[in-house]
Amino acid sequence: MPRYTVHIRGEWLAVPCQEAQLTVGWLGREAVRRYIKNKPDNGGFASIDDVHFLVRRCKGLGLLDNEDPLEVALEDNEFVEVVIEGDAMSPDFIPSQPEGVYLYSKYREPEKYIALDGDSLTTEDLVNLGKGRYKIKLTPTAEKRVQKSREVIDSIIKEKTVVYGITTGFGKFARTVIPINKLQELQVNLVRSHSSGVGKPLIPERCRMLLALRINVLAKGYSGISLETLKQVIEMFNASCLPYVPEKGTVGASGDLAPLSHLALGLIGEGKMWSPKSGWADAKYVLEAHGLKPVILKPKEGLALINGTQMITSLGCEAVERASAIARQADIIAALTLEVLKGTTKAFDTDIHALRPHRGQIEVAFRFRSLLDSDHHPSEIAESHRFCDRVQDAYTLRCCPQVHGVVNDTIAFVKGIITTELNSATDNPMVFASRGETISGGNFHGEYPAKALDYLAIGIHELAAISERRIERLCNPSLSELPAFLVAEGGLNSGFMIAHCTAAALVSENKALCHPSSVDSLSTSAATEDHVSMGGWAARKALRVIEHVEQVLAIELLAACQGIEFLRPLKTTTPLEKVYDLVRSVVRFGK
Repeated sequence: MPRYTVHIRGEWLAVPCQEAQLTVGWLGREAVRRYIKNKPDNGGFASIDDVHFLVRRCKGLGLLDNEDPLEVALEDNEFVEVVIEGDAMSPDFIPSQPEGVYLYSKYREPEKYIALDGDSLTTEDLVNLGKGRYKIKLTPTAEKRVQKSREVIDSIIKEKTVVYGITTGFGKFARTVIPINKLQELQVNLVRSHSSGVGKPLIPERCRMLLALRINVLAKGYSGISLETLKQVIEMFNASCLPYVPEKGTVGASGDLAPLSHLALGLIGEGKMWSPKSGWADAKYVLEAHGLKPVILKPKEGLALINGTQMITSLGCEAVERASAIARQADIIAALTLEVLKGTTKAFDTDIHALRPHRGQIEVAFRFRSLLDSDHHPSEIAESHRFCDRVQDAYTLRCCPQVHGVVNDTIAFVKGIITTELNSATDNPMVFASRGETISGGNFHGEYPAKALDYLAIGIHELAAISERRIERLCNPSLSELPAFLVAEGGLNSGFMIAHCTAAALVSENKALCHPSSVDSLSTSAATEDHVSMGGWAARKALRVIEHVEQVLAIELLAACQGIEFLRPLKTTTPLEKVYDLVRSVVRFGK
């Protein structure tokens, strides 16, 4: 018998359909009838005849024709939404997919797999897993380690040994021994009580990264999770069934408890969950629609799912990869600006940088020479001012290797820490199968990634700070020898006047965001967790800083391309002309 999951006014209803020839309109009316039946005030309606509605798919939000037969319009177990006429304009309206509808059309189920072993995941791998480009499987070695680890937990249960988090309460309740017949209930209660985060949910890409990283850590075999449960979690990841994880609530020790608890809550079939098929819906319905069963937690497994630094680290992975990309782009954009401002390439001479051989500085100088070298890629602009009387350029041009260089070195340093964290066991207690025992420690403390991501924010910000000054030079006629604000008819048009103001505003915001969150600590859990990392905020604000850097550099790129128009018919080097052509393929010259 076909069945449909219907969202109406913030609630989810399962509506069976006994006859295939019934219509979409029937489904809408039946959903409204069931909704009214469950409301003491009939949902505010005098009768079902007073209700006018539209029916649309949750997937993509496409409207359905009420007269179409269900067997033609919908697949079995599809998710649909009934929108009551007038509700969409109400402040109380709760759509099934509040934002990010584009994600439905972007997602394609991957065919390739990444084999996780807990030891060799890279930042690039995790970002690709977040983008839905791979499914996950375990290596045979990882499976054996997980099984051996679980045998230790089973032995503890059988022998009734008192061990933290397995046969005791948590935090301040660590000395409270739990009866054997309540050990499963203990784990479920742990997940429910710790699901106390607030804020917007992680977007699907970030939730995929979080879930994939937790799987990788569990695959190390020091968490005590059963292989059966871990494989269930992997099946959910591969089906892109992603729990509702609020972005705020972690203090970064004992691990990212609140966000990871929300992650685990969805896995046990509670709370909300997202999939490309359903949008946001009750987790139990989403899992059922994909033919999956909720996880039934065994002793220690709730703790195994929620104890670790995976929220900080997964967001940190995205930050590192985006920072790496924008740092490379910054060199190209700055080189184009230098050409437009008729700067000299002498400051990038190999011998100068050999005398101060920082790796990042040498790499950036090499990139500038590659982009601006007139012997290989002749620049008509450079040739036009070869014999000018200018001796040297402003620091924002001349010192790019030194300023951009240290940013590159910062990214490399942070990437090393994040990569180590990706493949680290961060549980408590740790289960050592080789010793047949568990040991309580502090690997859950997020200080390493927290400090690193604060450092990353400070480092990457400098790309925006120096870029904004170059934008000023491009817009200021007394510095650029170009029309004011890069527009021919100044006064009639304001050109890049306010675009520069936007860049200045973003740089100013970054100055506040670069204050390190990890210098703060607040004692929690009745002083048992008396020093914390605040790494969750370090990761989130690092991403905001990087977003601002991307936007400032985009403004500089547009300004440089605008400036080059006033130097035509002269051309720049071949590589930079290709950059110009790429920009002009999407943004036309502003006259």
